[in-house]
Amino acid sequence: MKLFVCQACQNILYFENRVCQRCGHQLAFMPERQILSAIEPAANGFRTLADNTDGRFFCANAAHDVCNWLLEPGESAGFCRACRHNGTIPNLSDPAQLAGWRELEVAKHRLFYSLIRWQLPVKTRIEDPQHGLIFNFLADGPDSHQRVLTGHDNGLITIALAEANDIERERRRLEMGEPYRTLLGHFRHEVGHYFWDVLVRDAGKLEACRAVFGDDSQDYGAALQRHYDQGPPADWQQNFVSAYAATHPWEDFAETWAHYLHIVDTLEMASEFGMEVNPPADQTGGLTARVTFDPYVTKDFQAIVTAWLPFTFAINSVARAMGVRDLYPFILTPPVIGKLGFIHGLVQEGAKGRAEGKFGDKPKAETRAELKAG
Repeated sequence: MKLFVCQACQNILYFENRVCQRCGHQLAFMPERQILSAIEPAANGFRTLADNTDGRFFCANAAHDVCNWLLEPGESAGFCRACRHNGTIPNLSDPAQLAGWRELEVAKHRLFYSLIRWQLPVKTRIEDPQHGLIFNFLADGPDSHQRVLTGHDNGLITIALAEANDIERERRRLEMGEPYRTLLGHFRHEVGHYFWDVLVRDAGKLEACRAVFGDDSQDYGAALQRHYDQGPPADWQQNFVSAYAATHPWEDFAETWAHYLHIVDTLEMASEFGMEVNPPADQTGGLTARVTFDPYVTKDFQAIVTAWLPFTFAINSVARAMGVRDLYPFILTPPVIGKLGFIHGLVQEGAKGRAEGKFGDKPKAETRAELKAG
């Protein structure tokens, strides 16, 4: 994630800022340029100070204070690049549900920042009625048995609104024995299933992916039940980034995809702050790192790994000094790094393929649904 600068007063801005606290200018994100711009009212919509252009309009969801993105140039009504993928939204007459939806949208917009940075192929349900990417944000029913499960089914991603409640999400984390559980993590994981369809199955990468993650044709339902009944293998940390990744190759891919997004976006933020790790106690240089490259565009995956490991040691140590859990409580073994490298290659090829117009409509040969308890 980037830092931004107010074009009116040069104040430092953050991705979710709606107003510049120094000069008072309203702010809006321009997805086509990945810039947060100060804006001013114009005769036709708003004028963006980033490029001094009139005729820009907010996404319709700005009316609910869940989005600060602009529509595409030339559009005056409708939804932005991120919100056009919404299907079912919460009950807006319920203040609690509206507040929860706002939290979900913060995470979803951060996800789309990454997808746009990579120019990955993403279709809406209008463009692909059967398999386009769509999000349903659902509240649990009044009956205790009507609990919404977060999951993915052929481009349809369901996110449980209850996850927006910090207390409930922590309860579920403890119930599931997880070291980490966030809204952004959910979005990154579930969209990993979507991109398995797009960048693996539909792009002729099945055999290459199976060579890294295993045979995905094994029964998913049985594998999931076995995971919940027996737990992960005793040695799961040797080969998987998380215990849940050991459930099935689909989940291994989605978990690894999510961690790749975690790593790349965090390294970009570290770079934006000019952060470097150079502990005086390090006599060998193994804990020294500085991000001197753009992690979103670099072809050199080893550079990402070499920077990430020292940063995790540093940020986890700082977290412990505050008496809180590790920010990144995961171990990247050589097999896991190999899987991350495979994801890196897919993302770089996917971005290139989108730019060259290689991703057209293809028939989907398989149907499946993945639903996680929690």
